Amino acid sequence: MPAQRLQGCRSLHINEDNGRFLLLAVLIIVYLLCGAAVFSAIERPSELRAHGRWNRTLLNFSDTFNISLQDLSSLLKEYEAAIAAGVRVDALRPRWDFTGAFYFVGTVVSTIGKLPNARFARMGMIAFDN
Repeated sequence: MPAQRLQGCRSLHINEDNGRFLLLAVLIIVYLLCGAAVFSAIERPSELRAHGRWNRTLLNFSDTFNISLQDLSSLLKEYEAAIAAGVRVDALRPRWDFTGAFYFVGTVVSTIGKLPNARFARMGMIAFDN
């Protein structure tokens, strides 16, 4: 029986390059998992405290100004959507005026233009921007 098992292992022969690749892939995955565990252990308590402070602030604001939490949450969601769309509260200047657009284009051309797969990166940037 042991001889048969040994022959089965021989049929699963991995050459040296593939073995190194698999070992590297496993090491990278283990490294990422360890990093995620450490980062989560360090940052999660702080995130929970910040979330608790935010909930207390919402409750305090809701009680002070006699606004329901549902209405306040709805207003904040609309505000987040407006910010994501580029609407500015201070309206000093439009976000996509000529100088802002020129700055964006200059940044994209100067950084993405040097990548080996620049054509795909530019298409991705155009799709992301729209």
